[in-house]
Amino acid sequence: MQNPRLASRYAKSILDLAIERGELEKVYADMQWLQAVCKSNRDFVNLLRSPIIKNDTKRKIMEAVTATGNISELTAGFNRLLVSKNRERFLPEIINAFIASYKVHHKIRTVQLTTATPVTESMRHAIVEQVKKSAGFEKVELEEKVNPELIGGFVLQVGDQLVDASVAYDLKAIAKQFENNDFIYKIR
Repeated sequence: MQNPRLASRYAKSILDLAIERGELEKVYADMQWLQAVCKSNRDFVNLLRSPIIKNDTKRKIMEAVTATGNISELTAGFNRLLVSKNRERFLPEIINAFIASYKVHHKIRTVQLTTATPVTESMRHAIVEQVKKSAGFEKVELEEKVNPELIGGFVLQVGDQLVDASVAYDLKAIAKQFENNDFIYKIR
């Protein structure tokens, strides 16, 4: 059960508190670490969402997972607050909302690049610079995906804009033209 309104409220509260205390970068690093834990350990997320497991047990497990000094005291206190308010099941959503709010706060734009093969560092830098120049962004974060089905070329998504310059797209467009018989005059 997703609750984006709740997630954004909690994310905004910890973002504002982190800014007020001057610990924004540390909390951002904590949230990235917790996001990696949630993505890599499905059992941990299932534990947080389980209605059967008591809050004391969830709190102890969360403290055990984060006790190795991986997160700051502010983030640990925030996690304890989530457990005490029975909101721990929304932790992955809150983390995603916090990271999105952080990027908005720092004016960082996320760009998704999908290619058939991994790109080189020089190509990555050239793409980032071209996006900055053409879109007028100051800071660009590039998320890369590899999809061999593209055959060649790339797909670039910036916000709600999509540039599909892949060979697979071109082949589909050509196939559609042949399906419509655009090259044959129809007599009827």
